[in-house]
Amino acid sequence: MGESPEDRLDRTAALLGASGTVDRDALFAIYEENAAKDDETPVTVEFELLKDLEKRLDRYMVDRVPFLSRTQIQRLIEEEAITVNGRVPKSSTKLRKGDRIVATLPPPPSGAIQPEEIPLDVIYEDDAIIVVNKPAGLIVHPARSHKSGTLVNALAWRFKHVSGGELSKVGEEFARPGIVHRLDKFTSGAIVSAKNDTAHWRLGKQFEMRRTDKRYLALVHGHPERDVETIDLPLGKHPSIKEKYAVRHDETGKPSLTIARVRERYLANDGTKYALVELELKTGRTHQIRVHLSYIGHSIVGDDMYGGRHSTERQLGGERDDMLLARQALHATTLGFRHPMNEAPMKFTAPLAGDLKRAVELLRAASTRQSQAVEVNPPGATIDLSATGL
Repeated sequence: MGESPEDRLDRTAALLGASGTVDRDALFAIYEENAAKDDETPVTVEFELLKDLEKRLDRYMVDRVPFLSRTQIQRLIEEEAITVNGRVPKSSTKLRKGDRIVATLPPPPSGAIQPEEIPLDVIYEDDAIIVVNKPAGLIVHPARSHKSGTLVNALAWRFKHVSGGELSKVGEEFARPGIVHRLDKFTSGAIVSAKNDTAHWRLGKQFEMRRTDKRYLALVHGHPERDVETIDLPLGKHPSIKEKYAVRHDETGKPSLTIARVRERYLANDGTKYALVELELKTGRTHQIRVHLSYIGHSIVGDDMYGGRHSTERQLGGERDDMLLARQALHATTLGFRHPMNEAPMKFTAPLAGDLKRAVELLRAASTRQSQAVEVNPPGATIDLSATGL
């Protein structure tokens, strides 16, 4: 969902200073606000020439965005982040009266990240990208209350001491260089980061245009009636609780679509029902999976924010009273995209986190003991459960 022309004009007005140049602090504030909402929408600004300037596009944009170098502007043009009259231009394109320029701007550049030696489960790495199986509890990037101990800090250490390279500079102002997309703190699974600016912009465009394939697994309460459930419900901020989101059928609700496919159904020793569900996101709203599943009556196990209950081993069929799932049992399992440098199709599977794998194993065993059928093969499911370690 892109910005409307009206929204873009409003945002442009908020970004421009008295001299007609982009205000660095205003751009910073918009990106900071978006980051707080897990909003990955890039910031765009629009200009219209009121007279002939006889000036090249790259030189004009340097005048308009003074905190970016001419080389950085030229890279944006090469990556098709700047258009003139809706068309892809060259850096040398001469501008004329009436031309409309729309530019997608990166966050302003800033200082380096402090490297920290934090173990990482690396699925794939080359000179341009790195794909990591993020553990639950690891925050993706530093924020106001978490300046260290994040995935970004861990990546900075790895590139300095192990594999070489560096994080892309895109997003550096907000202490999240290289971060193309995010996962909630307590969601585990596959996440890709960029090691140069070109890779970052090209990956970012794939995520923005929904050209990536992201599939999740969730352990939920209850047995969904249908093997395949299309959840088409608008989402927005919760009306009274700041950190929550909710189904909103008013003007604040944004279209949100999730396809849930049941992969296995379980029956615990005490007769409690659970299910392993594969989730395909057609949109990327904040907390989308968690809110949608809660709304249809099948909250994620451990997700107490949205109605899920924490679970001990004994509750799931084990013999110990140790807490097993005190976080949302949600795992970003597969991630598919085209390599940003050579366009080769790539697909990665992140093995399940230990707590979620143990929960599934206990529930499978409990269901078998009760002669409860487990496996379901719904149409459209793509996750190979054996590749996750199950």
